Amino acid sequence: MDHRLNGIVSWLLLPVAITLGLRLRANTPRQLPPPGSRLGHVGKSGHPAYSILVLGDSSAAGVGADEVGGSLAPQLAHILHRETGEPVSWRIADANSAISEEVRDHVVPNLEPAAYTHIILCVGTNDTKNYLTARRFKKGFGGLLYALHAKWPDIPVIWTPMLDMTTVPGLPPLLGRILQMRAEIINRRGRQLCRERHAIVAPALEATDPAGFSVDGFHASAAGYHYWASLLAQTILERTEAEQPHI
Repeated sequence: MDHRLNGIVSWLLLPVAITLGLRLRANTPRQLPPPGSRLGHVGKSGHPAYSILVLGDSSAAGVGADEVGGSLAPQLAHILHRETGEPVSWRIADANSAISEEVRDHVVPNLEPAAYTHIILCVGTNDTKNYLTARRFKKGFGGLLYALHAKWPDIPVIWTPMLDMTTVPGLPPLLGRILQMRAEIINRRGRQLCRERHAIVAPALEATDPAGFSVDGFHASAAGYHYWASLLAQTILERTEAEQPHI
């Protein structure tokens, strides 16, 4: 469907989305970020070859995993260490339920100026389900990219587009179809902004296994975060290999 038609139809269906969303929220247990430290190190002590900041919403926080070790950041660190043998450090900076502009305004300014090698950006889901317009998402997400580049001008920023909402098991089929219209708007604008503002778009996630979702059928499980971490590790390692001089 054309992105303009997506916008018109999804706005017409907003009352339906609100009704279905409120019903879903009333019947879905609310999950909190898992317990555990928000930073860590894998491998021998010393200066890490990779220092990963995972920044964003509840996905960055690891909601859906039973412990922080099952969340995205530490699993990504373990995969990079396994593949390279190099020490890897990781840090989580999150705001549960945040949209892009809230991460820009309330999380990034409070981050210490550490020497990260890669920034993983986990935003867009709340922009999608909160029906943010393309213009507002551009201001929030685009401003977030600018803020990150201003603070870490030479660090690659990697963003993962939205999952196909019709494949999320916790969503009623009609709500999934409505939210997919919004997700396509967010993904289109997000990819455009990444091209314009020097960020990397990671491979899109695919929901092929229900085990990849937590008990709420919406957030990832530890297995889902592992799958996501594998895609991100592949993106990081391919970029590292491409940047190495060939003799």
